[in-house]
Amino acid sequence: MCCFSGAVKDVGSTKIFARFLDAVNQCVIYEMTMSADEDVAMILPIPVVQPADEKAVKFHNLSNYPAFFEDLEKAFPIPRSFGGDGPVAAGRLEVQKVGAFDASFVPTIGDFKRLDERFRLDDAVWKSLPQYEKFGFAVFKLRKGGKQKVHPMAFQFPSAMPNRIFFPTVHIHDGQVHETEEVDHTLYAQAWNNAVIKGTDWEESPKIVGRNVNHNFTGDLVWGGGHVYKKNIRGNAKNEDILAVARKLG
Repeated sequence: MCCFSGAVKDVGSTKIFARFLDAVNQCVIYEMTMSADEDVAMILPIPVVQPADEKAVKFHNLSNYPAFFEDLEKAFPIPRSFGGDGPVAAGRLEVQKVGAFDASFVPTIGDFKRLDERFRLDDAVWKSLPQYEKFGFAVFKLRKGGKQKVHPMAFQFPSAMPNRIFFPTVHIHDGQVHETEEVDHTLYAQAWNNAVIKGTDWEESPKIVGRNVNHNFTGDLVWGGGHVYKKNIRGNAKNEDILAVARKLG
């Protein structure tokens, strides 16, 4: 979900990598370009195992690896395109410094009351999105500026959807939830070892990613010995999150 707490002038070139690190924990690496006249927060709903506290999500600093997605794309030498509030704990939420960002994990919708009011969404927005009633939320606070490319934002969480790889792709850019949106997404999925992504709309890389992606920066977030699967979504599309299904080989 590319969701912002305030107005943004434009957002584009969104790239998301997601994979399961083990039977429960999923990671997400997110990058985009954006322009905003004021500081805003990007809010990413995630299907975290509940009950959760603010330590349930682990943030990873990839500020020293701004070329992550460029290196990931090298696995594809020939480019191709395919067209309820929970309980509220006392006190402010922890704010972590993650590279150029300040980041927080909001365990439930009700816990947004513990976050700086500048970086919240109106309660009416959440009421129109009942699918997120039991979700948690990774929040990245972004600085104002024009056409800035933010370095990859990375985190991992215990997923309540262990058989599905979750991509947060619902859009809210103007405080309203629209049925369709103009999107510019490149999604990358990688399953656990000895598994593949199902579906003909995912393109498998001819190369393993470890030949180009720098393990010194990504650690275990990326399986260097495996292939990666890609899906491009451009133009007007249904405004929804995307799930990738994996199956084991053999």
